[in-house]
Amino acid sequence: MSKESAEQKNIIVGLDIGTTKVCVVVGQVKSDGSINVIGIGKAESRGIRKGIVVNIDQTVDAIRKAVNEAQLMAGVPIRDVYVSIAGAHTKGQNSRGVIAIKNKEVSLEDIDRVIESARAVDISLDRQIVHVLPQEYVVDGQDSIKDPLGMSGVRLEIEVHIVTASKTSVENIVKSCNRAGLNISSLVLSQLATSHAVLAHDERDLGVAVVDIGGGTTDVAIVIEGSPWHTCSIPFGGVNITNDIAIALKTPFKEAERIKLDYGSAQVRPQDENSIVEVPGVGGRDPKRLSRYVLSQIINPRVVEIMGWVRKELVSAGLEERITSGIVLTGGTSQMEGIGTETAKVFGTEVRKGIPSRIGGLVDIASAPEYSTAVGLVLYAASENPFLFQAGVEIHSDGPQGSGSMKKVAQKVQKLFGEFF
Repeated sequence: MSKESAEQKNIIVGLDIGTTKVCVVVGQVKSDGSINVIGIGKAESRGIRKGIVVNIDQTVDAIRKAVNEAQLMAGVPIRDVYVSIAGAHTKGQNSRGVIAIKNKEVSLEDIDRVIESARAVDISLDRQIVHVLPQEYVVDGQDSIKDPLGMSGVRLEIEVHIVTASKTSVENIVKSCNRAGLNISSLVLSQLATSHAVLAHDERDLGVAVVDIGGGTTDVAIVIEGSPWHTCSIPFGGVNITNDIAIALKTPFKEAERIKLDYGSAQVRPQDENSIVEVPGVGGRDPKRLSRYVLSQIINPRVVEIMGWVRKELVSAGLEERITSGIVLTGGTSQMEGIGTETAKVFGTEVRKGIPSRIGGLVDIASAPEYSTAVGLVLYAASENPFLFQAGVEIHSDGPQGSGSMKKVAQKVQKLFGEFF
């Protein structure tokens, strides 16, 4: 195998298809397991609404543009990608499985069987399972076990978090990627990928809520003891804030977006009364002038509403008291001034902004919150198959979930090291 071919095997590509933009991150796994970002691409997204493909051609065009930009920067062709999936069509639920242990010692076969037992849940014919994520194992009543392999016992139980998605939505994402000339190595829930990029290990252990405020949706993952316990997607995001500004100020959407990015604040502060913003009119009408104080009064209610919905999710899941590490905000809208302060008021807990970490290379670009999911996809892929990428072994995929034989081997090796998330 040539040096170039070997390097190609160590390339991982994350493709984040969002409502407002498509982001691509190309990562190269080094011999020590670290990851360098060697290529980044971004394109405006027009064919996606709240995580759902509404126009195939426009989605394909955006994917191609972002991929072309990334592969030109990286200097390598892009063919296989890890793709994010998000939106209100994704649903998370917890399930439990139980089996009798063969030979009174937990084997890999027993672990496979108990996971299959847990995934045997009733879902409608128009939905499919995307993830089955182990939370904890129980052996003969002893709980909080992360790796039961080799333990003695007669009864093995498991708690898992199952993520399902609309089959139609999945098919349209797959079709868009295929038409753009790409193969999907795996579909990954957006907030699961994001969690890999922005969370510290101690946060994942203590309990934390990741809130990814995108353009069309706000995606949430609650991670406790290293595993996801609740995931959801709220159908509001940065686009709604922009719409509020456009309607209230009677200005074109593009101008409202510019005003939001340049002058927007989620926090209403009297001192902003002296800061003046010029607002272009529609249809050639004269521009208007208003203060940042007035602008923040338009933005604040929507931010509080979005965070209120997130808090309701935590309360309904019974997990509000378990997020000891607080809230981690990420996504493009998380960059807005004052949003951390307002979020802290809603939740009454600590809030920090999360940016992609644990990467090298083009860090100055890739560390922007808007690339959190794309970077997370690369980190997710590397952690899911740690030895295959370092060894330059090709992963053969049987479908969108990449359930080929080599991947199954990697997953079993992964279990040996207790790497569940």
